[in-house]
Amino acid sequence: MRGAAVAAFVAALMLMEGAGSAAVAAPVSGRPEAATASGKTRTAPVEERPCPVTVPAGTTCGYLLVPERRDVPNSRTIKVGYAVHRAGGETPGQAGPQDADPVVYMSGGPGSASLQLTGLLTQMLPGRDVVVLEQRGGRYSEPRLSCPEIVEGIVDTLRTPGPTADETAAVVRRAGACQSRLESEHIDLRGYRTAEIAADVVDLRAALGYRRWYLFGVSYSTRPMLRAAALDPQGSRGVVLDSLLPPRARWYDESPGSLMATMAKLGLTNRFDAAVAALNAHPAAYDTRDPLTRKRLTVWLNGDDVATLLAEALHETDVIPIMPALVDGLAAGRTELLQPLVDQAGDGLTSHEWGLYYAVQCQDETPGNSFPGSAHPRLFTGVVDAAVCGAWGLPASRTEPDALTPDPAVTAVGADATIAGRSAVRDANTRGTGTRGTTTEARATGSAAARSAPVGSATTGNTATGNTTAAGRAAGRTTAGNATAGNTAARNTTAAGRAAGRTTAGNTAAGNTATRNAPAADTATRDTAARDTTAGSTTSEGRAAAASGVPILALGGRYDPTTPPEAAREAVSAVPGARFVEFAGVGHAVFLSSECGRRTIAAFLADPASATRPCDPGAAPYAMVRPGDLLLTSSVYRMLRSPVPLVIPAAFLLVAAVQLLMGLVSLLRRRGGGLSALAGLAGVVLGALSALSLSAVADPVVLAIGVPPALAWFGLLAVVCTVLSVIEAFRLTAGAARIVPALTGMAFVAWLYGWLLA
Repeated sequence: MRGAAVAAFVAALMLMEGAGSAAVAAPVSGRPEAATASGKTRTAPVEERPCPVTVPAGTTCGYLLVPERRDVPNSRTIKVGYAVHRAGGETPGQAGPQDADPVVYMSGGPGSASLQLTGLLTQMLPGRDVVVLEQRGGRYSEPRLSCPEIVEGIVDTLRTPGPTADETAAVVRRAGACQSRLESEHIDLRGYRTAEIAADVVDLRAALGYRRWYLFGVSYSTRPMLRAAALDPQGSRGVVLDSLLPPRARWYDESPGSLMATMAKLGLTNRFDAAVAALNAHPAAYDTRDPLTRKRLTVWLNGDDVATLLAEALHETDVIPIMPALVDGLAAGRTELLQPLVDQAGDGLTSHEWGLYYAVQCQDETPGNSFPGSAHPRLFTGVVDAAVCGAWGLPASRTEPDALTPDPAVTAVGADATIAGRSAVRDANTRGTGTRGTTTEARATGSAAARSAPVGSATTGNTATGNTTAAGRAAGRTTAGNATAGNTAARNTTAAGRAAGRTTAGNTAAGNTATRNAPAADTATRDTAARDTTAGSTTSEGRAAAASGVPILALGGRYDPTTPPEAAREAVSAVPGARFVEFAGVGHAVFLSSECGRRTIAAFLADPASATRPCDPGAAPYAMVRPGDLLLTSSVYRMLRSPVPLVIPAAFLLVAAVQLLMGLVSLLRRRGGGLSALAGLAGVVLGALSALSLSAVADPVVLAIGVPPALAWFGLLAVVCTVLSVIEAFRLTAGAARIVPALTGMAFVAWLYGWLLA
């Protein structure tokens, strides 16, 4: 009876602690996976709520109620946001055909939002349930671990031209303020790590009543998805890993080498080094907007900062083609060409929840890195993240098994790693060398902006300047994420996309396994066809993973410096039957920017055993723009920001059209007018040829840094038009109005050659 009374008393305390919620999550002691052991704990409850973003019809949203820390008895309950789009209103858990198994998706970052991608995912995967899960502590979860203080600190480092390693004090101070605020809100940051996020995935499957489902992760979220597959092999139908972040990668230490390997693939090693060296010697100033206040702001970027920004920009498939021309221009001193990326970078800094980002990174990622001060380039992400994690002092997580490495050597890195992190920061500050970029990821984007530079998407997913359409350089970078990050800025499929891929901001420029990247000699001058690899290793880890019966599809973008395809290919090579597909001409977060990538994922979900390709992953979406293919100019981008300069060409074309019409009328009436007709015809033909030339540009992002060289030759028609108009205007019988075409022609010629093409 005494035991029964104690049990009743404990149950009463549990109910009192959860009062006010629609349902109460039972506290679970032990490691996170203890909460999901079959038959040993009850299903985590859920709570319905209105969807916080626009979602397709047939979608419902809610919260998964789980302990903040599963390893602490009576840990408080937190809410993890999710959305479910049901195909055909089927009852979850019903037996159905193989291709009807649902899929659960999560964005990267860490810290990129996911729910904004529900519409894209349901279009991509029709006929099956789609579940979209937020990360605990994310934008659509409670509590939300946002840290605007850190964004303010990063912006402060950009106001001066000095290296970031000398200016981390502002970031550390603001990060400490954020940590203190979160802790004052009774948030235990130790509960926000990969193992807990993975356990949330497993709990959600049981809570929604699905027997099994596919797991879909991008960038950072590939880690919790792999962990969830190991925790719940019976409930895992298969795993899709887009832009795989290998579990054993030393992400920060390998990122400079990964970026250099990507530049080698593009044939840009020498020009990239020249651009970085020149800007380190003479930083460039850019006018942009503060990502928080939207007020005008002048930032200074040195060579290492620009390297970080370019790494985030490589997340975006439509930015990759201009990279050769852009880097060549930067090396030649055309620093104004970077303005579009600078403007998009701010999205990456707002695409992530930085409290969540650092809670995860400081526990799961930074302890395994040494942050060498001699790295080239010295990426902003590593400098800032080492400084913040050294200040936060969170304990290192232990190494956990997952679907790729089911039996890792479990080691507690602990305080030694934290101390090493602090030492690395002190060494960096002492040396006075470093990098400062526009994102901490990067993607994110989100990733990253930007993970990801303030670009995302990234962006990290995380992305994202997370990933950078408005969302997508979000998932990641997340978006993206994110953002460019979102989901991505001028370049991802959607704003949400930048956030997901950006991997947006915090993931910026981070990379994996630089030493495993392809040699420059083999890849510098060509974009080779993508490779589809099926692993066949017989290692003990591979056999253990294969025994779980969980099929794995990994996808990678050829030019992704954050999660290089070489690292992903090697990571899955130990798992028999696991497949890796590389996509030519693609960067981070393949599914956000590649239709072939989306079709490949859908085909795998329909039949994981089939190796049939639904499309050619070796076909790049856009052709590369090499130096000389463009007349480099930032004028078109400036016109997009302020259309006032368009008044001159618009007036010229209007006057030319009127001139042609009046000249033809005069000819029909036999009153002369031949010169006017020819002048007007030259102006109209110029407009038509220019429009055809610009419309032939398959990738509109190209126009942000240059125009087709043919425009310079077409401009000769403007000269002809102007000369004929001047002759007509100064004839003795000409009226005063004849001077108008001559003046507009001269103004247009000056505008074309003195401003647009200058």
